[in-house]
Amino acid sequence: MSAVIEVRSLTRRFGDLIAVDHVQFEVSEGEVFGFLGPNGAGKTTTVRMLTGVLDPTEGTATIRGHDIRKESLGAREHLGIVPEQANVYLDLSVWRNVMLMAELHGVARARRVKEAERLLGLLGLGERKKQKARALSKGLRQRLMLCSALVSGPEILFLDEPTSGLDVQSARLIRQIVRDLNRDGLTVFLTTHNMAEAEEICDRVAIIHKGHIAAIDTPDQLRQILAANQYVEVTFEGRGPQDAELLGLPDMQRVARLGERLLLYTPHPGRTAVALAGLADRDGLQVRDLSTRKPSLEDVFLFLTQRDGQEATP
Repeated sequence: MSAVIEVRSLTRRFGDLIAVDHVQFEVSEGEVFGFLGPNGAGKTTTVRMLTGVLDPTEGTATIRGHDIRKESLGAREHLGIVPEQANVYLDLSVWRNVMLMAELHGVARARRVKEAERLLGLLGLGERKKQKARALSKGLRQRLMLCSALVSGPEILFLDEPTSGLDVQSARLIRQIVRDLNRDGLTVFLTTHNMAEAEEICDRVAIIHKGHIAAIDTPDQLRQILAANQYVEVTFEGRGPQDAELLGLPDMQRVARLGERLLLYTPHPGRTAVALAGLADRDGLQVRDLSTRKPSLEDVFLFLTQRDGQEATP
């Protein structure tokens, strides 16, 4: 698929501090692209450069072929942006907030009215059109920001921590709407600290650490970085096998004990679980709990960002 965002040696310095250091990546048309990183890693600075808030010190990027340095207005025309902090106009009604954003983007009156009605209904704000934004909860303000960003019909949507601090219902609704919009062809650039959220909805994920891209791939492929950290977790009723017996099982690498729980590390947890059940049956042992565990995206994130023992600081 063609790339709608191409980032080439993008760099930003603040005095002697290099916040983003020659970052390179591409975002393909129609994908949900996750951009993850600890505080101070360069995540926000990168997004601010891509969305025209900050100028790069070196390098550049293109959005739909428009250079963000030489054709900043052309690049921004393709974007819808939902910041983490819902900066709606508090003294304007829900309707006027959406209309104002549509007018600023030059959307024709007939189209903006039709789109606003559709989007407000989609996001559960249709009955609140006349209500002032000041009266909305954080979750409803976030929905209003999403309406305002979408009313101009952007091709690429930047979402910065879209579900941070929201109630479960609002967070679930926003994730579902993002998935639906993406299925309709919208490209989504998502920054989040919610690893489960990134794992659920992102096609690919980039992890930035100390200004550099530490890894970029699908969640499944990123988990392969820690494939050796797969394990079988088992608890026995009463007596269990000795470590020497467990280490004799196929593909076993090591055994760890956490109280009553045994963690059997292996590259093939399914095969090991079957062999373990056979061992228990042969020796008359009673298994209380047995499950296989694979490393999560969060495990990979922590591994990549804490390998030197120090997490990035703000």
